[in-house]
Amino acid sequence: MCMRRCLVGLTFCTCYLAFYLTNKYVLSVLKFTYPTLFQGWQTLIGGLLLHVSWKLGWAEINSSLRSDVLTWLPASVLFVGIIYAGSRALSRLAIPVFLTLHNVAEVIICGHQKCFRKEKTSPAKTCSAFFLLAAAGCLPFNDSQFDPDGYFWALIHLSCVGAYRILQKSQKSNALSDIDQQYLNYIFSVVFLTFASHPTASCSVDLERPCWFSQKGKAPKGDRRKRSLTGCQLENSPQAAERLALPREKTARRTHLLS
Repeated sequence: MCMRRCLVGLTFCTCYLAFYLTNKYVLSVLKFTYPTLFQGWQTLIGGLLLHVSWKLGWAEINSSLRSDVLTWLPASVLFVGIIYAGSRALSRLAIPVFLTLHNVAEVIICGHQKCFRKEKTSPAKTCSAFFLLAAAGCLPFNDSQFDPDGYFWALIHLSCVGAYRILQKSQKSNALSDIDQQYLNYIFSVVFLTFASHPTASCSVDLERPCWFSQKGKAPKGDRRKRSLTGCQLENSPQAAERLALPREKTARRTHLLS
């Protein structure tokens, strides 16, 4: 039993880190900074996987009442804020910095339980929240790659995380299970991000920017080092400019001869 729990915990930690590493690679290395489109893909895949698991009998999703769905709607809005602001923050901050700021949401939850709900918190939990807050407060002064925009989006992200968990705990008596809540979050996120991608011009980014698809160019035979050029680099290269300039020169010559 203990070995099984350890394997489950190890699997969760591995998938958790792989998720952030993959997102960081796409957002920072590949420079795909279009959160509405990127998060729309992720929520669509997550919703499809959860729907297939439901149809195969691996997960149980109840057909909830309309009143329960409407009650959970504010939490779904906060979920969109979590993934959108988190994507913007992760594209600008290092993973350790982002995760440290992400964990500050526990301070918001602890403060809400102690100040508003008058619940007793253990000294260990209070000390943990204090150390998390102190670590987050020291980050901007010791971050060599300080980015104000990244910290701004991280602040929005952790605020949405704290509000989401507070709302989730306050609706424990709701008929929706955790899987039902996540399923509704996916559906709402896909619909909202699809409509939000039009004003942000994210839907047409793949058609307008072919540089997202890497194209490797062959190096000359005498050059042993092969160079890798993306689509945008090929368009902005001097060779491409010369090719575009030749037809223009021919057209200008013909016009001059005719005149």
